[in-house]
Amino acid sequence: MTSAIVFDIDGTLANTPAVIAELIADVVHGLGASPSRAQVLATVGKPLEASLARLLGVSVDSAATAEAAARYRARFATDVLSQGPALLLPGVPEGLDDLRAAGHLLGIATSKISSSALALLEATGILGRFDTVVCHDMVERGKPHPDMALRALADLGAPAAASWYVGDTVTDMAMARGAALRTVGVSYGVDSAEDLVAAGADHVVADFPSVIRALLHGTADTVRDLAGTRPEPTGALT
Repeated sequence: MTSAIVFDIDGTLANTPAVIAELIADVVHGLGASPSRAQVLATVGKPLEASLARLLGVSVDSAATAEAAARYRARFATDVLSQGPALLLPGVPEGLDDLRAAGHLLGIATSKISSSALALLEATGILGRFDTVVCHDMVERGKPHPDMALRALADLGAPAAASWYVGDTVTDMAMARGAALRTVGVSYGVDSAEDLVAAGADHVVADFPSVIRALLHGTADTVRDLAGTRPEPTGALT
């Protein structure tokens, strides 16, 4: 049976939440808003325009939101992409290679728009490891709705029962569960282990090598292991 593993990017494969949050904060500060750090961090991994509008206290289709998005995207290359492979979390390239060597198809489902996602994957040197990249602007409804995960599974020709989603937020877990995917939550990104557990993650792990051990062997150094709580088997992929 064909199996797929679909990943989030920010906070899961790339250590980008802090630099993205800093960029978002600088952009909205420049337009007169003063959100707290917690409010800014809560927007990482969510659709950009909606997040900027919320921080600015305006509507998503306002001129201020459009200006903020333009400023953010103009600086994304210099502030984020310029860091290249250094943005990747430890063990990511090797772990992805191990999954591919084991015969698993790999995909991305991210709240980034296509141009930003592809640019980040290219800058970090891992774009070629993925068989499909599904972005917010490619589906009718973004996270937490299951549309992106379902699109990725369709692209890969893989059933949900044989596949997994790996992400760092409760919206990642909600999307994956809506698509009937099993899940690995990572506690080193945006949301806490407790939040990921509450969102129904099958496994919650503290580093990327543990993601790979959980997927390939059904074991990992877990923050909290929820194996056996889902109707589908939660051991190693077959």
